[in-house]
Amino acid sequence: MADRTKGMTAKKMIDLNRQFSLFSWSIQGKTNPIPAVGGEGVYFWDANGKRYIDFSSQLMNLNVGHQHPKIVKAIQDQAAKLAFAHPGFATEPRGLLGEKIAQVTPGNLKKTFFCLGGAEANENAIKIARAYSGRHKILSRYRSYHGATHGAIALTGDYRRLPVEPAMPGVVHFLDPYCYRCPFGWTKKTCHLECIKHVEEILSYEGPDRVAAIIMEGVTGSNGLIVPPEEYWPAIREICNKYGILLISDEVMSGWGRTGEWFAVDNWKVVPDMITTAKGIPSGYVPLGAVIVSEPIANYFEDHMLWCGLTYSGHPLACAAGVATLEVYEEDGLIKNAKLLGKKLGKKLEQLKKSHPSVGDVRYIGLFSAIEVVKNQKTKQPLDPLSEVDSFLKANGLFTFINHHIIFVVPPLCINEDQLDEGLNIIDKALAISDAQVDK
Repeated sequence: MADRTKGMTAKKMIDLNRQFSLFSWSIQGKTNPIPAVGGEGVYFWDANGKRYIDFSSQLMNLNVGHQHPKIVKAIQDQAAKLAFAHPGFATEPRGLLGEKIAQVTPGNLKKTFFCLGGAEANENAIKIARAYSGRHKILSRYRSYHGATHGAIALTGDYRRLPVEPAMPGVVHFLDPYCYRCPFGWTKKTCHLECIKHVEEILSYEGPDRVAAIIMEGVTGSNGLIVPPEEYWPAIREICNKYGILLISDEVMSGWGRTGEWFAVDNWKVVPDMITTAKGIPSGYVPLGAVIVSEPIANYFEDHMLWCGLTYSGHPLACAAGVATLEVYEEDGLIKNAKLLGKKLGKKLEQLKKSHPSVGDVRYIGLFSAIEVVKNQKTKQPLDPLSEVDSFLKANGLFTFINHHIIFVVPPLCINEDQLDEGLNIIDKALAISDAQVDK
């Protein structure tokens, strides 16, 4: 194995980054970045040679793991042949990737508009929905994140939207199927799916004939990994059918095998009119996003202008990485692994919940899971921030995403059970810190 400590020192790397670049979602003076230099599989290393197990797949995008040789080679080979092409050109990787996506997407989803990330995908999905439907309004949920650009942040329901308002007009938010913290006051035992009735009530106030689309994350990601009730997605599909509203599934985080299926909506046998996605298509190796549209929508633009355009749409390097990544999912059995190992992960998380008084809830589907940490299991008061827990995890060689009081467990799909146990054992020890802070 190569010496991972050669090259720029950790201090020099951090100093240069801090001095000459801005870090996202951060007070710049408080940033303390890990100086990353290499990775392999479920692990990565910093400039001091310290190894971390990656329990959030970096930012829920490195689904196949670090430095998969097939994807690295695909990028190298494509760079040697054609590094860039005009977005109006046809290229081999663009054609192959579009064909492959059509083969794995549900139902009649057929054509793809390529972009560079999830926010761009959602921006263009809005344009497409409004052009196709002739309507203006878009409905999305409050506990949602759809990106940070002008339109995507308007779709976003969470706190990150507020500092940059006013954003794009025409977006209406509705409440979520958050069973642990039901906004309607019910419990799992008393639930009568008011979260579904609520959507139709909102539509009645907004005028369903004015609503172009409802957009929802397949499974809510960074806002707490909220897995909906079994009836939820099919019922929203029926509501959209009833009023002629397009249904868009944002699969940026929950797609590409993460939930044990190609896409989260596949768990409920629902076919949306559009899928927006990014992250897992090239497994983060090269920036790539996509809007995948149904056949009727694709046919509409055969004789109507598509008012969408990007310099890097259909980028050859990104598409070549995407082709290789989709092949890796199949050849390495990663989606099957996510489903099978995800069941074991669920059982292990339930054990953590029983063992720790600071764990209020655990949620999981495939290798997409989260631990909600509370000060009191009865009142469900969040234990926020988890800075001491986060520091312990990093000090003990585990990196993961923590949002306020929620610890995410979203490892690369190539992880095995021993590696999963390795990371969970570190979390188990870290939860002793939060246990000491619960109300007595």
